[in-house]
Amino acid sequence: MGKQVEMAGADRGSAQTLVSDNEYDVIVVGAGHAGIEAALAAARIGADTLILTQNLDTVGQMSCNPAIGGLAKGQLVREIDALGGAIGINADVTGLQFRMLNRSKGPCVRAPRVQCDKKAYQLRAKWILERQTNLDIKQGGVVSILVKDDRVLGIETDLGNLIKARSVIITAGTFLAGMLHVGRRSRPGGRMSDTTSPLSDNLRSLGFETRRFKTGTPCRIHGRTIDFSKCQRQDGDEPRPRFSFLPWDELNFQGFQFHVEQMPCWLTTTKDATHEIIHRNLQSSALYSGNITGVGPRYCPSIEDKVVKFPDRITHQVFLEPEGRQTEEYYANGISTSLPLAVQEEFVRSIPGLESAEIMRPGYAVEYDWFPPTQLLPTLETKRIGNLYFAGQINGTSGYEEAAAQGLIAGANAALRLAGRPELTLSRTQAYIGVLIDDLVTKGTNEPYRMFTSRAEHRLLLRAENADIRLTRLASSVGLADRHRHDLVTQKIALLEEARSFAGKAKLGSHSLLHVMRQPGFNASDIPSELRRRFPSEVWEQITTDAKYEGYIARQGEEVRLAEARKLQRIPEELNYLTIPGLRNEARQKLASIRPATFDQASSISGVTPSDLGILAIWIRRKKSRA
Repeated sequence: MGKQVEMAGADRGSAQTLVSDNEYDVIVVGAGHAGIEAALAAARIGADTLILTQNLDTVGQMSCNPAIGGLAKGQLVREIDALGGAIGINADVTGLQFRMLNRSKGPCVRAPRVQCDKKAYQLRAKWILERQTNLDIKQGGVVSILVKDDRVLGIETDLGNLIKARSVIITAGTFLAGMLHVGRRSRPGGRMSDTTSPLSDNLRSLGFETRRFKTGTPCRIHGRTIDFSKCQRQDGDEPRPRFSFLPWDELNFQGFQFHVEQMPCWLTTTKDATHEIIHRNLQSSALYSGNITGVGPRYCPSIEDKVVKFPDRITHQVFLEPEGRQTEEYYANGISTSLPLAVQEEFVRSIPGLESAEIMRPGYAVEYDWFPPTQLLPTLETKRIGNLYFAGQINGTSGYEEAAAQGLIAGANAALRLAGRPELTLSRTQAYIGVLIDDLVTKGTNEPYRMFTSRAEHRLLLRAENADIRLTRLASSVGLADRHRHDLVTQKIALLEEARSFAGKAKLGSHSLLHVMRQPGFNASDIPSELRRRFPSEVWEQITTDAKYEGYIARQGEEVRLAEARKLQRIPEELNYLTIPGLRNEARQKLASIRPATFDQASSISGVTPSDLGILAIWIRRKKSRA
């Protein structure tokens, strides 16, 4: 196995001895979105924590689009905020443009999205870490995890320093054996102009399975070379949707207040000429020349993939999104590419509004190692090495929001376990975070995992606006959220109950207001102003949603209750899993091998999904009925 070290009786500096002036409860490796939340969570709970990053100037760097949220991702960020995390507040404070996506659709698919000032977000993320009690932030690369008897002892840095730790959390993103590709040129790196991490080799030596994924990013264009008159203007929403449940006047006192007027984004499209240029140069793309072997994200394809796999589409949208208030760089969302720079310049200038565009940074692809998350427990601790946790893209996910959610859970569990307290796991019925982690550790993934609302069976219960009601009191009980947040959500719940009671008594015509709220097409904005003034607008929004969908909400609540009760149900010992129709082959094999005694035990088996358990429950019920 990896480096074995003795704790005592050896000389300082020996490669086989862990002697250090520094000792921590938790060390977090990496300071991206997963690392930030992991370090803050561990420190808030009381663990003496160190976060190590290769470069202190890129803490919280948005390597791709500087935007937070979006469909399903916005729900994740709201949940992280409800649990006391930082990503939501940071996005709110450094936002350039705020939008609520799917506003005209049902409440379970509405989600906030914020285009952020890239550098402002990054600076404030570092500032948050620097101010956190129980947390040290230092620059340094990590080359190996130090292990003895299958338990973590600490880490070794690229300068040869050995640092003791009771737990280690790896959040290395795309830096694990990262390889950058532009056309036929490739070089090591986890991000353009940044180095790579050698930690993959060490983790493989410890017995972990590893695979390769790829992702990519588009070019950045100089704003002064864009003809915006040929593009469609995209403005933000007013009033501005937010991620954090904390009041704005409180955020004003948290420093680094960048919030001023919103900036527009712009929409244009590719043309036939764009596609012809790309087709003509496909073999010079890193993706189509064979240079890249890793699997890429199906839901976020490169422009090369788009023109090849969707030949009937005559145009593809390109969103030009500002990267900051103090820069002219624009992110060209929709044309991620690994074509050579000269080809990028040619096809970009075939797009309306970009005829004279100057590329400031080329688009590129990055290929990196990841570790199948079925090697993890639901706490995100590895099964192979005790007190070693993985969070973020190392687990095969894609996106700042998915990474941050995992980081928070890993950091919390590392600290809780060291304190001898019950660890934190969220179920699929409690949070999108629960869906995310359950999918990863039970099903694994064959492509970069992205959260969608369709992945959540109970998404009507897991709406963005009720994340604090679902999670903040739980977060307070484990030390993730402070007393103030607990008091705010308690006051909100009381206010909602008061508003429901009021709506049941207030008359609107011949019916109660609550009755009218249940009618199709009714919106909170339809409430007469003299009644609407009684409570904040967000209270009326939530009351209206609950009233309109109360039948569906009650049905999903009953499904949740039955699912919880089913966990205690016993499974007949003589059951022949091979004869049960509908079960996936993997589930049949795992269940037949382990033969769990209860549904609760079956639910913890890696590779057995909630759908498998539902099929199993129906089969058992039918067998009993026939008997």
